[in-house]
Amino acid sequence: MTASITRPGKIIAIHLSYASRADQRGRRPAAPSYFFKPSSSVGVSGGTVERPAGTELLAFEGEIALVIGTAARNVSLEDAWAHVSGVTASNDLGLYDLRANDKGSNVRSKGGDGYTPLGPELIDARTVDPAALRVRAWVNGELRQDDTTAGLIFPLAQLVADLSQHFTLEPGDVILTGTPAGSSVIVPGDVVEIEVDAPDAEGSPSSGRLVTTVTQGEVPFDGDLGSLPAVDDLQRTEAWGSREEAGLPAESIEPALSPELRAKLLEAPTAGLSAQLRKRGHHSCFIDGVAANIRGSKIVGTAKTLRFVPFREDLFTSHGGGYNAQKRTFDAVEAGEIIVIEARGDATTGTLGDILALRAVARGAAGVVTDGGVRDFDAVAEIGLPVFSQGAHPSVLGRKHVPWDSDITISCGGATVQPGDIIVGDGDGVIVIPPALAAQVADDALAQEVEDAWIAEQVAAGHPVDGLFPLNAAWREKYEAATGAAPDAGARS
Repeated sequence: MTASITRPGKIIAIHLSYASRADQRGRRPAAPSYFFKPSSSVGVSGGTVERPAGTELLAFEGEIALVIGTAARNVSLEDAWAHVSGVTASNDLGLYDLRANDKGSNVRSKGGDGYTPLGPELIDARTVDPAALRVRAWVNGELRQDDTTAGLIFPLAQLVADLSQHFTLEPGDVILTGTPAGSSVIVPGDVVEIEVDAPDAEGSPSSGRLVTTVTQGEVPFDGDLGSLPAVDDLQRTEAWGSREEAGLPAESIEPALSPELRAKLLEAPTAGLSAQLRKRGHHSCFIDGVAANIRGSKIVGTAKTLRFVPFREDLFTSHGGGYNAQKRTFDAVEAGEIIVIEARGDATTGTLGDILALRAVARGAAGVVTDGGVRDFDAVAEIGLPVFSQGAHPSVLGRKHVPWDSDITISCGGATVQPGDIIVGDGDGVIVIPPALAAQVADDALAQEVEDAWIAEQVAAGHPVDGLFPLNAAWREKYEAATGAAPDAGARS
């Protein structure tokens, strides 16, 4: 291994950087976040790494390591790569048994001796395109990871420029740039090989294979000195990469909106549902000022929220472009969910258009509710995505709004909406139902519909509404006798 990376002054690692890894974890960061590793964790090719006694979840992570060549402080994105002298392979080893108590700092879980092998050779950074590097990892000869920097969420130069905003990157410092999908658990006796190369560059320069063998440690941790290793199914799932790989049974998740409940809510009108909410003291369930783009459409689903904040030039520069919160939300919406957008009731700008509508349909979204406007209004309707909004507006993003964050509690049309709330919309409007009330509200609303239909028959037969709507005691007795309804079932308050 090159002497200049034998003992770096600083090792900075990023938590999540590859799209494939982020998708595997089910979360995609809006900005890079980092942790430090001690220089004593550096290892060399051909060395060993110990899995401590009493632990089970030592995992490998094949990564591209950047070695800083010249000091970098507050460098621009355009100049950042010039401060990188070399590229090599790294294995960002981690012990998931110790991860829980570190709260993301990874001090113990990734700071062990030998937990950062580097090398064996440096690739001259001047000879390669940072967007065309490849990292691969093998365990016992089997290829486990294979990805390129084209799959990064954050370009390599961005990591250098970003870190240089906060402290000086000095010659010899190492940046570990994250691992793609495929990282998994290794056990004593396993041999891990990592290689970084630039297959499209002249001469196809390579780091060579960084080889590390896992051994079994004999010395257990002392619980009198600090917290002991502990694992649960979440740690096992993340260490192995999936519940299946970890040998765990498929997770049984009770849906907030079962097919049976969805069917009832599709049958029940929002007017009847809102009446039942009112009976239970919920008077602020209405998303006001919105109407459907497709006449006669009915939507039922769980809320996935998105918030826009008022336009400000510097904030739009930092949050409006690229893979912003709006795009991430439409990319992540699940089948049966309804995207609910807080646009502060401003109808003078679009909050989605035809491209995002296509993405929502492809993901199986049940609809969109926004208290702002809709761009490409007719095209969105033709696509078939039900959207409840304040109407059409031709402007693009950046006139009034900055897409800020998602999956948080928002305000839409005067109603508070939390992720997972149940949204129902029809020709009368859109309402928000707390999940814990949904089943009872749906049953009682349908019972009320039966009662209202019987009352309508009596009115049509010429009876006056006084005492009939709502039913007084005499009329209720007749209703129960005629329909066999249980006493007071669906009675209006």
